[in-house]
Amino acid sequence: MTDSELEHYVRLYRRNVFAAALCLVRNEYDADDITQEAFMRLYKYGGTFNDDEHVKAWLIRCAVNRGKTLLGSRWRKFAQPLESAAELIHTDSYNDDSTILRLIGKLNKNNRITLHMYYYEGYRAEQIADILGISTNAVISRLSRARQQLKKLITDERNDDDGLQRTVR
Repeated sequence: MTDSELEHYVRLYRRNVFAAALCLVRNEYDADDITQEAFMRLYKYGGTFNDDEHVKAWLIRCAVNRGKTLLGSRWRKFAQPLESAAELIHTDSYNDDSTILRLIGKLNKNNRITLHMYYYEGYRAEQIADILGISTNAVISRLSRARQQLKKLITDERNDDDGLQRTVR
């Protein structure tokens, strides 16, 4: 791959790859590292691609794989993000806006990345299945569970904002 081809793909897909990585690892610094690594792997890759969409899917798959590796690492399990320490020290200045993205961030990683790829990247269930290496039925199930969880989170958020007591089911 030439430098100009890499620059072309970076311009086209940097945001997509970063968004997929961020959706998985929920840390912009790690997502940035994953994005850079995905493009470095593309640069070194000796294979061929059918079209630009194939390159995009390959890059996102690369980012997802690296994100899973990072999330499963022993170091990551015991590390605390610096932001959480700042929250403990400056609790009065911490103000988190109630946004759909924050609520999506509360979903588990499998549902979160599937939801992201479907709604934000525009992939069909079959394409997501190919990229993630799972069945189409698993993708559909993840999307359904993610929607249900998101609906519950939104409802809970609204109840908290209204000051109403939630009923426990």
